[in-house]
Amino acid sequence: MRIDEHPTVKRFREKGGAESLLSVRDKLDANWIKELVLEAGADDVGLVEVDRPELADQREDMLRVFPQTRTLVSFVRKVNRENIRCISRSVSDLEYLQTFDEVNGVARKVTSTLEENGIGALNTSSGFPMDLAFWPGKMWPVSHKPIAVAAGLGHMGHHRLVINPRFGNFIILGTIHIDQEVTAYDTPLDFNPCIECKLCVSVCPIGAIGRDGHFNFMTCMTHNYRDRLGGFSDWVERVASSRNARDYRQKVSDSETVSVWQSLSYGVSNKCSYCMAVCPAGEAVIGPFLADRKAYTKKVVKPLQDKEET
Repeated sequence: MRIDEHPTVKRFREKGGAESLLSVRDKLDANWIKELVLEAGADDVGLVEVDRPELADQREDMLRVFPQTRTLVSFVRKVNRENIRCISRSVSDLEYLQTFDEVNGVARKVTSTLEENGIGALNTSSGFPMDLAFWPGKMWPVSHKPIAVAAGLGHMGHHRLVINPRFGNFIILGTIHIDQEVTAYDTPLDFNPCIECKLCVSVCPIGAIGRDGHFNFMTCMTHNYRDRLGGFSDWVERVASSRNARDYRQKVSDSETVSVWQSLSYGVSNKCSYCMAVCPAGEAVIGPFLADRKAYTKKVVKPLQDKEET
């Protein structure tokens, strides 16, 4: 059968598909895109062109996964603050897990709607999974933080988390690629929501956040993510090198073993995230801090410090 006679080809052409496929589309309405993302469940959204100078070092990776990219849609979904502030890591982990799923759900829903309207789009993971073939190098194809900053959704705080002007650092980021330009793009904020209170410095249990602005990424990652990434491979090596169960238990505590099991069974198990918990920046967050800093420290900061010491 000739391709022109195939039923799929005939129906495609009867619907005017060939014409629309070859036509030149005008720029997409920026407001329509934003409304679409907000209706899908996002709490804030911004648009940035892929050729923005501040994203030059990210462009190759972004075009590798979607060469047609012209516009990047950056959006946030806020997390519930008290869950993150809770001294129980299981409570905060549950909030992370649920919100990451929601962010990926928003991105997928928007991408599907764009595709239904003949617009090429792609959504990447908000966190995991990543391209592990690139380990130990850069495994994530999209760096959500610089894109969010370029799209005006916030600025990096002293603790290297993006701080949104409304929700503070209590957010999870997502990014969608679109193959068309839009009518208007956003620009970075003209101020940094970070108030330089340095509470993140005081609560960091491993000194990864320096008061002078220095940040030790590897120290932070090794501590917080030690059930994943390099920490997981270390655990496997301990298992493989152990002569027997007694030898293994001398190397790894029972609580660490169970912690690895939980990460494998249920998802992320963070060991910290205290810097996020104590950050008072953001219009929706800063009230208690301004009203009574001592009370804020007693209620939010001190319990996390005490937990780490125990």
